[in-house]
Order: sequence, then structure tokens, then C-alpha cells
Amino acid sequence: MKEINIEDILKISNDINIIDIRDRYLFDIENIPGSINIPYNFLITNPDNYLDKNKEYYIYCNYGVNSKKICIELTHKGYNVINLKGGFRTYKLMEHKI
Repeated sequence: MKEINIEDILKISNDINIIDIRDRYLFDIENIPGSINIPYNFLITNPDNYLDKNKEYYIYCNYGVNSKKICIELTHKGYNVINLKGGFRTYKLMEHKI
């Protein structure tokens, strides 16, 4: 399973697939710009409905724990997913430093 630091995701082009697996209400309050929301339970039970095995996806949750779990599972199923270490909370800390 691959991981990347939140600091590094801020340096990558805007043309990437970022998935927020938190509950919809948290996503609606605030999120990483450009990300889409696919809650954990939806993504883990039906990844074929949301992901293309030929594309790369960056996945985050609040602290990076659930996104790491789902990335391990999806990697075993053949998806190209990368965990955003530290999750949204680390992103918020980095955002204030920018």
C-alpha cells in the first residue's frame, strides 16, 4: 500500500483524483478542494461502482486511520490507491501554514 504526506499532495497538480471517505456531513462542512465524497461504507462494499482500476486515487479521512485501512483492502483488490497520511486534520494544519 502506498502513502503520501499531506504536504506533498499540496505540491501535486490539480488534475488528480482525491476521495474523501468521511461522512457526507463532514465533507459538506469542509474538505480538501477538488476532492469528491464517497463515504467509507459505500466505497468498501462497491468499489467497482466508483473506481477505475486504470486510474490513481488519493484517499483521505479525518486522521488517516480509516483511509489506510481502505487503501490496504482496495490495493488487494487491484486498485491503484494512495493513502493521504494524517488525513484531513493534518491538511487543516498545513493550510494554516500556507
